[in-house]
Amino acid sequence: MSGRPDLLQTGPMMGMIEAQLNEHFTVHRLDAPDAEAVLAEIGPRIRAVATGVGSTGGGARRVTDALMARLPALEIVSNFGVGYDSVDAEAAGRRGVVVTNTPGVLDDEVADLTIGLLLATIRQIPQSERHLREGKWPSGGFPLTATLRDRTLGIVGMGRIGRAIARRLEGFGRPIAYHSRRPVADVPYTHYPELIGLAKDVDALIVIVPGGAETDRMINAEILAALGPKGVLINVARGSVVDEPALIKALEDGTIAAAGLDVFANEPHVPDALIGMSNVVLLPHVASATHVTRDAMGQLVVDNLLAWVAGKPVLTPVPETPVKQAG
Repeated sequence: MSGRPDLLQTGPMMGMIEAQLNEHFTVHRLDAPDAEAVLAEIGPRIRAVATGVGSTGGGARRVTDALMARLPALEIVSNFGVGYDSVDAEAAGRRGVVVTNTPGVLDDEVADLTIGLLLATIRQIPQSERHLREGKWPSGGFPLTATLRDRTLGIVGMGRIGRAIARRLEGFGRPIAYHSRRPVADVPYTHYPELIGLAKDVDALIVIVPGGAETDRMINAEILAALGPKGVLINVARGSVVDEPALIKALEDGTIAAAGLDVFANEPHVPDALIGMSNVVLLPHVASATHVTRDAMGQLVVDNLLAWVAGKPVLTPVPETPVKQAG
């Protein structure tokens, strides 16, 4: 390929990503004040899109079918994150555009954080720390908490991260079961073909499935009721996977005992009702947020684009889209 390809960047990205994009591409910004004028002028020349960070909250930064229609030369969308629900991958596939994501490099980090969030929620670690910091300990110890010792643990989703979570949970010596569309051949845990059955039989439900239409609000009032008054919900997947109003009501009514949430329906905005509850642990979408892991994710965004530029197969295409190389 002669010259530097024109690339559209949908929003702010890590400095190490932006530096490499500017080195290898002619970068245009969708978040610039004159984005509409820029799109009108250079849209027909755009052959690549870099997206991910900051792209899930605002519709203007999503890679929609409508946006791709304005980019007739588009060949690749490189997404930061294992989840790519900010990209209309099915529409990209119909248009012959390959979409890539960043799987693998964040599995262990997210699994580590998930275990921490599970323990923090069940043992009320943040709440007990506040008890100490607020000077309440001299007046009485923190109340006894629930425990992991008497629980059956359920995982919704048994992909790479789900399996990494399960391997860590094995060390706690508790029964593990999971729900997925099909049984996973190489795992020893009990498979539940129906989510409602898993929810009824476990005491903690860890959600780690992709976002998108198929999983939208799959954790609803019925599932929460099945989980029951001893139940704990942990969501490290996408906020869209949980019916947030139903969860708030379940927590308020004692339908379930507690929740640990790293993701929310309308990030970065979190409902006041959740913030005000004492039986939830809330994190600002930080499951993969370490220097080492985010750098590895960022480099994979760039490496997919550079493979395409070099006419090689991209490294991590998503299943909805073709593997396409630069011509």
